[in-house]
Amino acid sequence: MSESLDCDVLIVGGGINGAGIARDCAGRGLRVVLAEKDDLASHTSSSSTKLIHGGLRYLEYYEFALVRKALAEREVLLRSAPHIMWPLRFVMPHDPGMRPVWMIRAGLFLYDHLARREVLPGSTTVDLRSHPAGAPLKRDFRKGFVYSDGWVDDARLVVLNALDAKARGATVLTRTACVDARREATHWQATLRADDGRERTVKARALVNAAGPWAAQFLAEHAHAPRPKSLRLVKGSHIVVPKMFEHEHAYIFQNPDKRIIFAIPYEGEFTLIGTTDVEHHGAIGAAKIDADEIAYLCEQASRYFAKAVRPADVVWSYSGVRSLLDDESGDPSAVTRDYALELDTAQAPLLSVWGGKITTFRKLAEEAADLLAAPLKAGRGAWTEGSFLPGGDLSASIGAPQRPDTDFSRFVQALALAHPELPTPLVRRLARAYGSRATELLQRPRGAEVAPGLFEAELQFLHDEEWARCADDVLWRRSKLGLHYDEHHRAAVDAWCRAHWGSSGETARATETTWN
Repeated sequence: MSESLDCDVLIVGGGINGAGIARDCAGRGLRVVLAEKDDLASHTSSSSTKLIHGGLRYLEYYEFALVRKALAEREVLLRSAPHIMWPLRFVMPHDPGMRPVWMIRAGLFLYDHLARREVLPGSTTVDLRSHPAGAPLKRDFRKGFVYSDGWVDDARLVVLNALDAKARGATVLTRTACVDARREATHWQATLRADDGRERTVKARALVNAAGPWAAQFLAEHAHAPRPKSLRLVKGSHIVVPKMFEHEHAYIFQNPDKRIIFAIPYEGEFTLIGTTDVEHHGAIGAAKIDADEIAYLCEQASRYFAKAVRPADVVWSYSGVRSLLDDESGDPSAVTRDYALELDTAQAPLLSVWGGKITTFRKLAEEAADLLAAPLKAGRGAWTEGSFLPGGDLSASIGAPQRPDTDFSRFVQALALAHPELPTPLVRRLARAYGSRATELLQRPRGAEVAPGLFEAELQFLHDEEWARCADDVLWRRSKLGLHYDEHHRAAVDAWCRAHWGSSGETARATETTWN
């Protein structure tokens, strides 16, 4: 017999927008159910360039409102979770054959002043012949422009929003698809099907379609509603290569096709290069980088780096499909990255989320909850600005917050002092992944070491607290340990997860030994 749930809001889609809306709505006292057919952040939301940024290049397309909104969000987000987000300085080498100096300076002036900055420093011009960022570049690049944005662990950002939603009363169901949703005058009657075949029914006062690239398809095939918006599906691919430079700056490179790519310090040992913009016409969940994209990214990066980037250097790649509002632009790179929220209250409310980017997710979620507040009579207004995400409040270890970047450094020192038995790299990794929640993890019996630096206690913590159900969830979304492990160690993690969780994710406890 199927289980039944009653709620105020049923949200379909466990990417950043769905998780953000679940968090905001739950914090307003609404009863929330979030259903995601795969793992949290399985698709687009773990396949970004991993930047909290205003979108400097969007100024060329006169997207001033979007850039202003994104710029304003950078510091809000940095303060909310300093363990998974941090400031990053970007270097743009000047290529005289590309955009002229006056245009770049004008763009950076706008970028510095469209929104208030308290943490991030403004832009400046540097001599690449003497600046550390010039060392790995070809000698003919003499002038560079430096500006600020931020970095984010995108998949963990989704998990933290889902965690906060759950803490505020939401029910989060992963590997559970909404296979049918029938609209009535006062509510939606939905059928959810887990990957083991079990079904449950949900009676919801409102339905939120946050299915990302699947949003139009979900409406037509499962919610029996028309497709009111036209989406363009654009594939963005990235490559990871061994570290190309020693300093901590990132690069933004201008290409002859007027696009840009980034080269970003990644996971200590690597450089992340991306992204492409290619129209996607295949299966949404099966996007993969192709040889032409790899060649394009290598060729464009090699225009700037003194040491060429070759396809053979690629140690990992990933691709995601972005659902962009179709503004009839011929160039996929020029399609707007802004979002639209469409609320239909003809019967039980239906809210569809179209487009968006990871930097503006909190604002999108706030606006979505504002739209639902009136028909659902939510008792509380907007609340997420200034609120910490789980693990982001480090004050118990370091006192009152000062700056997100220095706060995190102080927290790492405090955690190392509290656990002198742990190697410094492990302390830093746990601090980065969990923030203040690392203290909770370290109270658990450590258990056996399944792979270097990965103990049974952490695996079980990810299962119990963060919906991890298989090795991919652990190695490629909750962490990027898969990038650091060889095939043998990845197989060991996979074997442990299968043995302890099985296909149904049954819980098993770590061995009773301590962390020291």
